[in-house]
Amino acid sequence: MKKFAVVLAGCGVYDGAEIHEATLSMYQIKKQGADYEIFAPDIEQHHVINHLTGDEMKEKRNVLVESARIARGKIKPLADFKADDFDAILFPGGFGVAKNLCTFAFDGDDCKVNMDTEKAIKAMHKAGKPIGALCISPVIVAKILGDVELTIGQDKDTAAAVERMGASHKKTEHGEVIIDAKNNIYTTPCYMLDANIVQIGEGAENIVRTILKTLA
Repeated sequence: MKKFAVVLAGCGVYDGAEIHEATLSMYQIKKQGADYEIFAPDIEQHHVINHLTGDEMKEKRNVLVESARIARGKIKPLADFKADDFDAILFPGGFGVAKNLCTFAFDGDDCKVNMDTEKAIKAMHKAGKPIGALCISPVIVAKILGDVELTIGQDKDTAAAVERMGASHKKTEHGEVIIDAKNNIYTTPCYMLDANIVQIGEGAENIVRTILKTLA
């Protein structure tokens, strides 16, 4: 049975992992006959957003602790990740990717990437194993690896930023998966487009299926 590492950035679209993308990705991994373990960095969130009002809250939360909500407690610190134990790694989106796993939300193409996130991606790339990224997560792959082919959908400013990092951006519609065969990287836009939950499910299904085909 093939095994994915799924990396989360908290819990909630505005300050953590996008819950639909995370949950539907895990669902598709299991549905398509593979398995997964969930990881998140053990760090403080950049900030906490009230998801009802959109206002910033005066409290602190931990990315690993918040991600454990989605994982139902079955989660490990990303520092414990070992590439040898997995066939592929997958990053759902959400603003937490751009705020907690890196600083793209604030610094654009000058962003810095969380150390454990960078180590995990580099380890999988060095091992020649598939790296999947949904929604905004491809910006991290672009920042770390540079000369790669990927998609973040159709947002011109974000596409321009990833190209300044050295990546080649491809415009996509709902459910499309861009394959960088040379680097074994797979990306799909999800909520970077104006999407509904069915379209998110299709994106998750397609990216998992595409990755599993390379592992067959």
